[in-house]
Amino acid sequence: MPNTAALVLAAGKGTRMHSDRPKVLQTLLGEYMLAYVLAALRPHFAENIWIVAGHQARMLEAAFPGGRFVLQEEQLGTGHALMLALPALAGAGCRHVLVVNGDAPLLDAETTRDFLEKAGGADLAFATLDLDEPGSYGRVVRAGGNVRAIVEAKDCDPSTLELHREVNAGLYLISLPLAETLSPRITGANKSGEYYITDLVALSVAGGYDVRAVQCGRDEGLLGVNSPRELARVEEILRRRVVMRLLERGVLLHAPDMARISPFARVEPGAELTGPCEILGRSEVKRGARVASHCVVRDSVIEEGAELRHFSHLEGARVGAGALVGPFARLRPGAVLEAAARAGNFVEIKNARLGEGAKANHLTYLGDADIGSGANIGAGTITCNYDGRGKHKTSIGEKAFIGSNTALVAPVVVGANSLVGAGSVITRDVPEGEMAIARSRQKNLPRKKN
Repeated sequence: MPNTAALVLAAGKGTRMHSDRPKVLQTLLGEYMLAYVLAALRPHFAENIWIVAGHQARMLEAAFPGGRFVLQEEQLGTGHALMLALPALAGAGCRHVLVVNGDAPLLDAETTRDFLEKAGGADLAFATLDLDEPGSYGRVVRAGGNVRAIVEAKDCDPSTLELHREVNAGLYLISLPLAETLSPRITGANKSGEYYITDLVALSVAGGYDVRAVQCGRDEGLLGVNSPRELARVEEILRRRVVMRLLERGVLLHAPDMARISPFARVEPGAELTGPCEILGRSEVKRGARVASHCVVRDSVIEEGAELRHFSHLEGARVGAGALVGPFARLRPGAVLEAAARAGNFVEIKNARLGEGAKANHLTYLGDADIGSGANIGAGTITCNYDGRGKHKTSIGEKAFIGSNTALVAPVVVGANSLVGAGSVITRDVPEGEMAIARSRQKNLPRKKN
C-alpha cells in the first residue's frame, strides 16, 4: 500500500521470560525473535519500518544497527506506544500504519500481504483468530455480527469469557488521521492501568469510522511468545518448517529431526547434512558439500564438494571447493580455506588463509597468517601472533614445509619451498628455498640414580 509504514511494538520487558534481555531479543534457531518479524515486513515496507523500544532500549538498538527507533521510556501500553510514534510517522508522510507485535516470530511475508489486501480501504482493520482455548487473549465483541469492541481478557465479565472464542491477533492497519484524532481519547481505565491500542476499535465504531475485522481462522502464527515454554514450541515449529522446505527442494538430510537450520541460511539442493548439526546465521552450503553430525556452522560459506567432518565448529569462515575440515576443527572469523586445502583434527584457524592444496592436519593454531598453496604445516605448529600489545602476521610461502612442534613468532616470513626443522622457534625470516633449524643441540647426560 502506498504511504504505509510498519510499526513494531518491541518495548516490553517480557517478565515471564525471566531474562534481563528484552523479550524480542530472545533467540530462535540462533536469530533474534524480532528479526523474524522484520523479515516478514521488509518485502512490503522495505526500510519504512519503525521499532518502538523501551526496556533495555540500548541493547535493542545495538542488536539492530541502522533501525528506526521510537523510544517509549515508560511502558504504558500499546496505545501509548502508538501515540509516541505518530509524529515520526506523520513526518515521513505516512497515511496508514501497520502495527504488529515484535514477539510474533511465526509471522511471514505471505500472511502480512494477505492481511494488507483484505484490510485495504478500511479506516481501522485488525486480524482475529478463532481459538479453542482463547486463554488471556483479548476478546472480539460483536453485536448482530458487527464488531463493537475488543476487550482484554482480564477486563471481561468472567461469566461470559468462555463464550467469546474470537480473539485479537495483535495485527492492525490504522489510518493516521484516525489515530491522530482518536488516540488522545484512549484512557487507562482498566485493570492494568495501561493505554490499550484495542480501545481504538470501540472509539472508531462510535465515531462512524469503517472498522473491519479480518478473520484469519486458526492461524496461530499470529500469536505472540510470552514464556520459555511458548518460545520452545514456536522454535520447533520454525525448525520443522525450514527442514521440510529444504527436503522438498532437494537437500539431503539425515536425521532431520536433529537438524537446526536458520531460515536465513542458504542450503543448495544436493548438499548433504547429517543431524545433529546447526547451520546458523547467513551461512551458505553449496551443492555437493557435506556436513557431518555435531557440526556448528555460523555465518560461513561451504563451497561445492567441501566436507566438514564430525564436531567441527565454524564462524565467519569460508571453505573452498573440495576442501576438508575436521574432525574436531575450529575455524574462527576470517578463516579461509582455498580449494582442496585441509584443516584436520584439533586445528584452529583465525583470520588466516590456507592456500590451495595446503595442509594443516593435526593439533595446530594458525592466527593472522597467510599460507601459500601446497604448503604443509606439521602437527603442533603455532603462529605466535600476539605480543601482548598487538597482533602480527605470519606469511608462509608456496610448498613450504613446517616441521612439527614449531613456533613461528610473528611478524615473520617463511619463503616458498623452504623447510623449517621440527621443534624450531622461528623469530627471523627464512629465505626462499632455505632450511631453518632453531633449537639447541641435544645433550645426553648420565641419569641420576635414586
